[in-house]
Amino acid sequence: MSGGPDEPGQAPTPAGLDERGTLEEQIDLWRSWVLRRHAITPDDAEELEDNLRGRVDDLRAGGLDDDEAFLVAVKRMGGLDAVSREFAREHSERLWRQLVLVPDEPAATTTRLRDLGVLIALAGACGLVVKALLGARDDTLLLANAAVAVLPFLAAYFAWSRRLPARVVVALVALAAAPALAVNLYPFASPANDGPGMTFVLAATHLPVVLWLLLGVAYTGRWRSHARRMDFVRFTGELLIYLTLIAIGGSMLLGLTVAMFGVVNVSLEPFVEDWLMPFAGPGALFVAAWLVEAKKSVVENMAPVLTRVFTPLTVVMLAATLVVLLAHGSLVSVDRELLILMDAVLVLVLALLLYSISARDPLAPRTWFDGLQLVLVVVAVAVNAVALSAMVSRTAEFGWTANKTAALGLNLVLLVHLVGTGWLVWRFLRGAGGFGAVERWQTRYLPVYAAWAAVVVLVFPPVFAFV
Repeated sequence: MSGGPDEPGQAPTPAGLDERGTLEEQIDLWRSWVLRRHAITPDDAEELEDNLRGRVDDLRAGGLDDDEAFLVAVKRMGGLDAVSREFAREHSERLWRQLVLVPDEPAATTTRLRDLGVLIALAGACGLVVKALLGARDDTLLLANAAVAVLPFLAAYFAWSRRLPARVVVALVALAAAPALAVNLYPFASPANDGPGMTFVLAATHLPVVLWLLLGVAYTGRWRSHARRMDFVRFTGELLIYLTLIAIGGSMLLGLTVAMFGVVNVSLEPFVEDWLMPFAGPGALFVAAWLVEAKKSVVENMAPVLTRVFTPLTVVMLAATLVVLLAHGSLVSVDRELLILMDAVLVLVLALLLYSISARDPLAPRTWFDGLQLVLVVVAVAVNAVALSAMVSRTAEFGWTANKTAALGLNLVLLVHLVGTGWLVWRFLRGAGGFGAVERWQTRYLPVYAAWAAVVVLVFPPVFAFV
């Protein structure tokens, strides 16, 4: 029998670990625990999970209930590999500690290099498509197809690395093709020959949301798994971090290079515009994606720091914004630009909230930071309510338009998400529920954003006469 939680080298028992959930919740918990080990890849975890599920099914058929079958299956898997053996021992004793594993096997290194080669080839093909798109010198065509030119290639890489079944690939292609073709083939009008109408702008800006969520299906390989959906949330946050770092470093390097060549009167602008930028932009995204997959532990150490820095700052910003909105006077007179900025701020708050939740250990005890997150959600809900009131007032005064309808819909979707999150965080802080419920709410709600974006892309243009 292991000692108490205060013994050296042993972590205290996390709050909520003794609470039994459903079989799927326990398997999600097991898989999340396995994936936190630095040497375990998603493919390794998938193989272990399939093995675990098979053993659980056999034990349930033998008369055991879900909890008993799960614990016995994990214990029996302990004889197959060190990871499951350690999990079985720690889960049975309700103690969780850091696991140290051996380095990758040579076969794993070979597989990683092979996947890198496929990634480079897809990045090159993507660069050629982007170059052709930029060469058309058509801003409307570029806006409509910027995401279409990049994200399918990244999805192809994940489909390759995850070995997705052909039926899943075909379904993803069909789901992505429908909105992409709509944006390009709909007879959008150009009011007064002054550029594309609002329905085109809305469709083109919502298309990337649809494609990104479809990319999540390719990334996870099994979208129904809560743990894998949360993996995609982490991937998105970590990708943005790496992409930002690459963009900053690349911009500095490019600026110094152009300056050095300028000293000797050699202009690099034609090369930069015609060749470097079409390949460097999407290439940075592909490199960042590969780095997230290969160096997860580095960013996972950064995530808690970033969220603890920006969450308090965001709370202050939202509180100041709420004061400004309330002091503005009549909501009808609120500028449209301010309401658009408010939508952007709320989306940013949601992104920060998601990343913060994804970076948190669901088994850790409650801390002051969880309370601060609740404050963030409450203030965001208040700001959203004021923004919704302003939008409803402006709509009643000036009538319905595609832009106002899209903004209202987005705010309602955000409001439901934030209210649900706030309620679950409040229950967690009171000890009435575990943090796993907060996590599952985030991942289950993600398809709502894809569905709303698809409605804006496919339904709004004909409803508002393509204007």
